[in-house]
Amino acid sequence: MADIKPFKAVRPAGDYAEEIAALPYDVYNREEAKEVVKDKPLSFLRIDRAETNFPDDVSTYDDRVYAKASELLHGMIDDGHFVKDTEDYYYLYELTMNGRSQTGIVACASIDDYDNNIIKKHENTLREKEEDRVRHVDTCSAQTGPIFLAYRKNDAINKIVEKTKAGEALYDFTSEDDIRHRAFIIHDKNDIETIRTEFKNTDEIYIADGHHRCASAVRVGKMRREKNPGFDGTEEFNYFLSVLFPDEELFIMDYNRVLKDLNGLSEEEFMKKVEEICEVVPAGGDNADSADYRYPIQKGEFTMYLGKKWYRCSIKEEYKTHDPVKGLDVSLLQDLILTPVLDIDDPKTNKRIDFVGGIRGLDELERRCENDCVLAFAMYPTSIGELFSVADAGLLMPPKSTWFEPKLRSGLFIHEI
Repeated sequence: MADIKPFKAVRPAGDYAEEIAALPYDVYNREEAKEVVKDKPLSFLRIDRAETNFPDDVSTYDDRVYAKASELLHGMIDDGHFVKDTEDYYYLYELTMNGRSQTGIVACASIDDYDNNIIKKHENTLREKEEDRVRHVDTCSAQTGPIFLAYRKNDAINKIVEKTKAGEALYDFTSEDDIRHRAFIIHDKNDIETIRTEFKNTDEIYIADGHHRCASAVRVGKMRREKNPGFDGTEEFNYFLSVLFPDEELFIMDYNRVLKDLNGLSEEEFMKKVEEICEVVPAGGDNADSADYRYPIQKGEFTMYLGKKWYRCSIKEEYKTHDPVKGLDVSLLQDLILTPVLDIDDPKTNKRIDFVGGIRGLDELERRCENDCVLAFAMYPTSIGELFSVADAGLLMPPKSTWFEPKLRSGLFIHEI
């Protein structure tokens, strides 16, 4: 039984939404973030990455950075750039990219559901990566980056979503990357009650993206419980900001790999190793003039860029498995080629491998192989069904298994705790 509750959002006032909305803090390094906020005084990235307000010799993790984030956030609330709703609502957040839309319910999820595995995980988190967001949330007393959750489609919720979207949008703008963002408020009390009831009848919610943000929010909630031993469970710190999308609308892109070397093998020696595992043919054939020939076309297949040529590699049947984790294409590549042939033992820490999100396209793989790499693998995207199966089994995916697009903007909805 999932506890997904409405809340009083802090959100941009009037026409400020477009100027405030920003990509998540973790898609930028410090230098990139400074460049982004340089000419955008209202960008929420100035709050999410408050080190951009300091000289480079001030650490990202300096106490002054977190204090600055709180100062900027509450200053923008005080000066009217943000407003706070006076009643608990659910909100809708619709993103449209390349003509394809997905609409999520903006709400607050329970930290107890996270602990009890009603909200299911598919990735491990690193404590040191959590620490930054723990300090950010705790100092600001607000959750500023929503967690991307997924649920199996629900007809009753879908009807309310479609009815609400037929009305006037709260926000409607197109960001610089050509993604349209629309938001709506669900005012109707009967609709609010129906949504809450439908989620109460849901046994599984899944973290699609934002495992570290989620773990950080849960840690802060538990810290607040320790400071408030008389808590009754209704306090806002018992919940974390989320956007919940039905599985049928989600789009997972490929998450590709590039390698710095062939582990001492020649191209011919490496190709022979791959041919022991896969049926390998040159990619393209009669379609070699089309960019599409470089993409794998089905599960159990990846394409490979080596020696300025693309190859289509189909994993032989004897190496496939129905195990929810070992049967993933990213696992098969790791277990059959990356580890035994290229000696990539831990892809999270090995400096000889890098990962390229599908949003960058396959031209980026070719570019990397012209610069600092010699080999690239383009993956067939992991499906949302595979993600659910792994999480339902209580298992974990390999690192960099999924790349979700489009990315949720920060600053459109804030949850004060």
